[in-house]
Amino acid sequence: MAHEEQSNAIDAAVELIMQEGFDGFADAFRMLLNEAMRIERSRHLGAGAWERSESRQGYANGYKPKTMKSRLGELTFAVPQVRDGSFYPSALERGLRSERALKLALAEMVIQGVSTRKVAKITEELCGFEVSSTQVSRCTQMLDEELSAWRRRTLGACPYVVLDARYEKVRQGGQVVDCAVLVALGVRADGKRDILGISVALSEAEVHWRQFLTELKDRGLHGIELFVADDHAGLKAARRAVFPSVPWQRCQFHLQQNAGHYVPRLDLRVPVARDIRAIFNAPSLDEARRLLGLFVDHYAERAPKLAEWAEHALPEGLVVYNVPETHRRRLRTTNVLERLNKELKRRTRVATLFPNEASCLRLVSAVAMEISEEWLTGRTYLTMKQE
Repeated sequence: MAHEEQSNAIDAAVELIMQEGFDGFADAFRMLLNEAMRIERSRHLGAGAWERSESRQGYANGYKPKTMKSRLGELTFAVPQVRDGSFYPSALERGLRSERALKLALAEMVIQGVSTRKVAKITEELCGFEVSSTQVSRCTQMLDEELSAWRRRTLGACPYVVLDARYEKVRQGGQVVDCAVLVALGVRADGKRDILGISVALSEAEVHWRQFLTELKDRGLHGIELFVADDHAGLKAARRAVFPSVPWQRCQFHLQQNAGHYVPRLDLRVPVARDIRAIFNAPSLDEARRLLGLFVDHYAERAPKLAEWAEHALPEGLVVYNVPETHRRRLRTTNVLERLNKELKRRTRVATLFPNEASCLRLVSAVAMEISEEWLTGRTYLTMKQE
């Protein structure tokens, strides 16, 4: 019976392509993937529909529509469900890890009694059933194994590495604390972007950054020609300890923001910002240094604290002049991490408060893994071979 149904699905897909040609590819693919997911569910349960078997591990629970964007356009699939929620088709795993992690974060909030009625309702709608501690534990274990393997994967040469951190609210010991999410993004030797590592720590203190960077090094990260990061004391100290010989480019965007703290009058804000942009946009390092000297002399009397700060801080934003000119625009700030931060913000906005550190790490890892895979299969970010 199962073989007959499978054959019918394949025959129907083939017939559709024969009749409609390329125009039928999308529907044919949808039919075949639906059938593949149905077969996978039967194997997961150890028995087919209405089949009596001693090896049966559970029971089917219908189908749930899932609309996804693909190269064939927007397709709606019939995703097979099981009663205990322990199954999800491997065919749809990629690109949906973050959704599973979000569901689990919400589910854990329900289990631990820290959620609102609204969160409980959202969780039931997303998961398709009321959650239990057993179901959450089983699902988190499956996802954590996959994400942990990704975080421990072997690394290689990355000429450019961008480091940054953001904060998420996490419940810890009965209190709500801000935990730092440490992120390392690399531009590999082939010019593709890759999220090298992600970690959740109590703060951006040196001890946490040092552990994070040491783990990257132990996993094989090498060949770094330039770090791009903000001016965090803990990060600077950790970088010097783990990668002492690698130059550091301070984010120019945040340097311009920092300059505002040293501007004594409102009427000076616009000209100061304009003059700093001129330094950063100079065609060469020599010209940038010349403009910096003029800047310091010009503001020495009107804004002495600004001049003193600029003389010491702005050169940290000029290190990028040592890389090929075609690479500078994308390496002078940490903006390359903007896409990841936007996705993290979008996903964490629903949870608002993570029930524990592991839940936070699970979601940010899932989002990072999906984006990294998308980057590695997408366009080249930088052309590494110079003519």
